[in-house]
Amino acid sequence: MENYERLLDRAREQVPPEVFESKRFEIPKSVIFVEGNRTILRNYRDIALALNRDPQHLMKFLTRELATAGVIEAQRAVFQGKFTSRTFDELILRYTKNYVLCSECGKPDTRIEKQDRFQFLVCEACGARASLKPL
Repeated sequence: MENYERLLDRAREQVPPEVFESKRFEIPKSVIFVEGNRTILRNYRDIALALNRDPQHLMKFLTRELATAGVIEAQRAVFQGKFTSRTFDELILRYTKNYVLCSECGKPDTRIEKQDRFQFLVCEACGARASLKPL
């Protein structure tokens, strides 16, 4: 039994310390405004930063789901067409479920790893590894 405890302690030492923090993961709500026939997502960089994802990856997902063109300009993103903040919030939630949260433990402590032509979601909390649907 003592050997098991030692192995358990050794395993805990290898897990990043932020995994044990009990801070709550919160996705920022989208702040948008419509200008003519364009929708501007003002807090785009904040959202990408909160999700710990490459802004280009998130943009690719959003433009594909909205079936429109979009471009990142400094802290904001500009999309062709008129969309509501509810639409963006639902898409960001779907992105979070598919590309951020671990399918095994549900924690957001993940990263996207590319191997050959495939992408994997690797969890730093539990060590799970799941293949991702390409964008």
